[in-house]
Parts: sequence; structure tokens; C-alpha cells
Amino acid sequence: MNKVILMGRLTRDPEVRYTQGTEPMAVARYTLAVDRRGRREDNGQNADFISCVAFAKNGEFAEKYLRKGTKIAITGRIQTGSYNDREGRKVYTTDVVVEDQEFAESKNTQNGGNRQAPPEQSDAGDGFMNIPDGIDEELPFN
Repeated sequence: MNKVILMGRLTRDPEVRYTQGTEPMAVARYTLAVDRRGRREDNGQNADFISCVAFAKNGEFAEKYLRKGTKIAITGRIQTGSYNDREGRKVYTTDVVVEDQEFAESKNTQNGGNRQAPPEQSDAGDGFMNIPDGIDEELPFN
């Protein structure tokens, strides 16, 4: 099985081209900066930069809605390939072919809005919602 799920931010606006022919198809290329878990002690790179390519409707979506810094979640598959560069050297490529893409945060958050979560849904900083006191009896698990 070849399945990839990624969430990250675009490093720049997508580069979109259209194929030649009677029915041109959009081909969008972009790079996602995907954070690594944990922190490196030597202050080294804390993200991986993943090359993505989106075809047809997905390419049109990228052209219309995606911009540098947009946080998105994608699913797709890894595709490898190779070609010879101008000097005749073989160059190997690895891309994620996008099958589905969606926004991973609200437009308000992307624009730096100051919207705060209600107190009962505040984030404890570990990615989990706080459970209010006295609700233990109502939980379906212990």
C-alpha cells in the first residue's frame, strides 16, 4: 500500500502550469514544510520539506486557494522518477501525488486573528482538550 498523510504549511505559492492539448489539465507543484516531532538539541532543521504535485481539479484548487503559509492537510501517494539533466547526469525525484487536500486551519487563524477558544475548550498545551472537573462519571471510559 502506498498512502501518505501530511499536514504542513506551503513554503511559497504553488507553481501552476497547464498541459497542452484539446483539454488542458492543471498541474500544481508546491512544497510543504512538515514539522518533525520533538526538538533537536543542536537547533538543527525541525521540519521536512516535501515536494507535492496536484493534477486536474486538485491543481485548480491549489491555484485558486493555496498561498504561501497556508496550513493544509493532504493525502496522496509517493511517486519516484528520474531524468537526465542538461549535463547528462541522472537526477532522481520523489514527489507526493496529491489525491485530496483541505485546509487545516480557519481563515481567521491564517490571517493572524485574535480569536480565543471558549474556556471549557482551552488547550493545555499538549494538543488535548482539558476535561472539566466532576465529569468523570459521564465518561464512557476510565
